[in-house]
Amino acid sequence: GIMSLISLAVLSYERCCTMTRTAEPDTTNYRKAWAAIILSWTYSLLWTVPPLLGWSSYGPEGAGITCSVNWHSRDANNASYIICLFIFCLVIPFAIIVYSYGKLLCAVRQQRLLLMVMVMVMVMVLCFLLCWLPYAAVALLATFGQPGLISPAASIIPAILAKGSTVHNPIIYVFLNKQVSEIL
Repeated sequence: GIMSLISLAVLSYERCCTMTRTAEPDTTNYRKAWAAIILSWTYSLLWTVPPLLGWSSYGPEGAGITCSVNWHSRDANNASYIICLFIFCLVIPFAIIVYSYGKLLCAVRQQRLLLMVMVMVMVMVLCFLLCWLPYAAVALLATFGQPGLISPAASIIPAILAKGSTVHNPIIYVFLNKQVSEIL
């Protein structure tokens, strides 16, 4: 999940930089692409390793079907990790996405083809948020709300939506990308 949102943030920033630049992009130089991939994986690892080292912990989630951060622990160690996770792995990447696409939208208003690409990416981001915001809300309620407020059965649907979010991007890409649609 973290890798998925970080990738969307990096892609939105890169797309903004590429499309608002006046010079033609160099498609033979892959250094920036590799740097973006390494940065995304490193950032994601930095936020998924701490529970293994004692800052919070991993455990069964919801009905015990999946494993995730221990949302139900009420100690300061766990709460601080969850707050940081929410800010640095959801809020900040989403802010980068909104800023990048907002800037890009202002720059390419007149170009229809670029607007279609923007619509596709915005749908991807919206779909990601629709999948992950319920999960984030349930996690925050489980951590900071009344004990037992969220039943294990009620937490299954947001968990399934969140875990299934990686499936949506290829489907959206196929249906909203004109080049792919023409092939099908």
